Amino acid sequence: MSKSRFKKKVNIKKGDKVVVIAGDYKDRSTVRNVQQVLPEKDRVVLEDVNMRKKHMKPTNENQGGIIEINAPIHISNVMLVDPKSGEPTRVGRKNDGNKIVRYSKKSDEIIK
Repeated sequence: MSKSRFKKKVNIKKGDKVVVIAGDYKDRSTVRNVQQVLPEKDRVVLEDVNMRKKHMKPTNENQGGIIEINAPIHISNVMLVDPKSGEPTRVGRKNDGNKIVRYSKKSDEIIK
């Protein structure tokens, strides 16, 4: 993958509420919070979605063993939740004074 000199525009930010629209059957159609956004890989980390087991060696900080971590999923598999209705919606950008803000395409409400 070639490096671009332009920064990718990601419509999802840390702390947003999103709905999983594709993927594992037990994770689909659940509302979750975004813990981390990885724009260079087009992935997001959600709480309690795509859980993986990792084997850790004991160190001074932890006792080791098998721990569960949240693995990232592709950003195309989630949709932002509309602040008005609570349903999945697409996101647009528009000027609000001298700032560019995100808004819901379904209800035309500004997303904070």
